[in-house]
Amino acid sequence: MEPLVETVILLHGTGRSPRSLASLEKRLARSGFPTCNLAYPWRERDIAGLASFVADALEAKGLTGPTNRLHFVTHSMGGLVVAYLLGKQRDRLAAEIGRVVMLGPPLGGSEVADALCRLPVYRWMYGPAGQDLVTNSRLLDNIYPDYSLGIIAGTVGWPYPSGLMFIREPNDGRVSVARTRWDGMADHLVLPVTHSFMPASPDVQAQVLHFLKMGAFRRS
Repeated sequence: MEPLVETVILLHGTGRSPRSLASLEKRLARSGFPTCNLAYPWRERDIAGLASFVADALEAKGLTGPTNRLHFVTHSMGGLVVAYLLGKQRDRLAAEIGRVVMLGPPLGGSEVADALCRLPVYRWMYGPAGQDLVTNSRLLDNIYPDYSLGIIAGTVGWPYPSGLMFIREPNDGRVSVARTRWDGMADHLVLPVTHSFMPASPDVQAQVLHFLKMGAFRRS
């Protein structure tokens, strides 16, 4: 029996591009992980539509089907896209799902989105998916991870004034630690990092590698 082809799929966050995950991708590659760093039209569709886009992109790259094992590493809204994809559209992948690491995922929404979602400038900046970022979103209702999921949250809110204004509990400037949690996750780790630059943190990158290899984060 042929061994499965393993690939780590990287998915960036809102307002970012694959370049924001470039240093993480390089570190994964140096450690022997084949990668696919996807771009997706984060401003043009809601989360369900973005999940469909990702499924189409993976199929076009020949990464779907029973000969593949897919791991995922996501940042910010990319985590929501993968959570929805694996919860509602996994049959489109027809691949074995390995381990998943999410960095700063707004799985429970964000108070920043609650405060700003009705503003025209917010709707213009974040598109339809921005409305899925509110804390009362029903997007992930009845979806739970049945795969090995590790989540990293940050606690450095500066220099995000919106986070300082609207989030009253520990947060990374965009998402509170509490709202990164998800029932059924395998592990959860909190580090002193900020939201936007979390993927470039050497400590975060080391923990991503450890989880992909071991299924748990490293504790000293």
